[in-house]
Amino acid sequence: MYSIVKGNESYIKKHALKLSPEYTQANFTWITTLALTIVFLISSIDFSGPSLKNNVFIVFAVYALFTCLQGLTTFLIKRDLQYHGIIQNRTRKFGYVLLLSILTGNIFIAAFAFQLIKNNKTAQYTFAAYMLLTQVFIMAISALNLFKPYVSDTFLPAMFALFIIALFQLIAFIFIARDNTPAKSARWKTTLAFPLILTAATGNLFALALGLHFLIQKRKENQPDSGKWVRIWEKIAGNTTSMLGLFFIVLTFSISICSYLTFDYDMAIENNYSAILQEPNLAYPLGTDNFGRDLFSRIVFGARISLIVGFLSTAIPFIIGGILGAISGYYGKQTDNIIMRLLDILYAIPGILLAIVIIAAFGSNTITLVIALSVGSIPTYARTMRANVLMVSNYEYVDSARALGDSNLSIIFRQVVPNSMAPMIVKATLTIGGAVIATSSLSYLGLGVEPHIPEWGNILKLGSTYLESHSYLAIYPGLAIIALVLSFNFLGDGLRDALDPKMD
Repeated sequence: MYSIVKGNESYIKKHALKLSPEYTQANFTWITTLALTIVFLISSIDFSGPSLKNNVFIVFAVYALFTCLQGLTTFLIKRDLQYHGIIQNRTRKFGYVLLLSILTGNIFIAAFAFQLIKNNKTAQYTFAAYMLLTQVFIMAISALNLFKPYVSDTFLPAMFALFIIALFQLIAFIFIARDNTPAKSARWKTTLAFPLILTAATGNLFALALGLHFLIQKRKENQPDSGKWVRIWEKIAGNTTSMLGLFFIVLTFSISICSYLTFDYDMAIENNYSAILQEPNLAYPLGTDNFGRDLFSRIVFGARISLIVGFLSTAIPFIIGGILGAISGYYGKQTDNIIMRLLDILYAIPGILLAIVIIAAFGSNTITLVIALSVGSIPTYARTMRANVLMVSNYEYVDSARALGDSNLSIIFRQVVPNSMAPMIVKATLTIGGAVIATSSLSYLGLGVEPHIPEWGNILKLGSTYLESHSYLAIYPGLAIIALVLSFNFLGDGLRDALDPKMD
């Protein structure tokens, strides 16, 4: 018996590094932060001088400090796992020091710190941590407007409201972090659910997800089937890259909503010839363009266009293609042949070429852009749904519904389609990123939204003419596009794993 126990202990210690999500996330965080530190170091050197850019060098020094702390924490975690098989409490206390990285805007270290300080993490704890991080980042980004020559009339009331919401979410996070009772006995969670859902009015979808999570847990007591969605959320919460991708998406969405009150639209569209082509500074964090417009404000307002076009140009083919694919796969034979052959004709036309033709025929505006990107995507969604419906239609519960006399439409939309949605949801998440790229590409070519509207493709087009003298005009919108597309891809990968029954 003693030898069996010793054997189990040695096995745990040997494989502790591979089995520990904290160690994996620590390595990922350390490498990512090191890369950012090197980027800041290179950016702080003015090679034309050569000389140092003091402000950027200070940022580099702060990031270098937290990189060293993160490296030390990673080493301590590795040592604990190798010698003890678990992370010691004294090592977890380093997480409180790493939380100070929020002041530098380093989401990677901050997210890791929240995961490190809690030993037994639940899905609601992870969502609560990202909810709080999102709210802090919204306030920090909005607060940068204080250094501008003027702010919007609603800036101060909006910042006060954001502070009250952040305070409430902090209290909710503390309750969740200290809760060690089963979900059924924690009645206060149901009380928090509705206020959390209300705070999602700022666009903080983590608060919405957390509130719904509590309501579903309450419902789970009487309806065990609802536990399926709880398990999906728990899988997503355990996937670090997916949560980081979801964080950036939610932050972008939140800023797009809050900017109506905290940002002044005139800073993004009005010419200011006294501030032409200024380098990044406190008043203009990302600099100004050749008309003196604030690049930071233009990127913030441009996120609205990218998200709106990305979601709508995905939702429209998702619905239309899903309906056509469901009907085609369920009825089969002649109906299937007619629908799929018509869609094959549409599928034969390259999507980007079809979009250009539609825009050239009906003009360059946001509505036309959404329609142009939507039409070309309908066949791919129809094929995905059709393949799933062909498989699901042969299941026993569908035969039971037919035996009970349910109509075909009832069977399709109540039995078949809901059980065929998982691959469609994953595909939609992955293709939103493609829609964002297509939107920016068409705008860059002058075929997207109107040139005077701040949109990432328009901003990138303008900045490309100043690559040699003022490269930041093209770098920052390009980074925004890359970050958003990568975030959707990370989220799509996480959803694919969470919705795959084989991964259970």
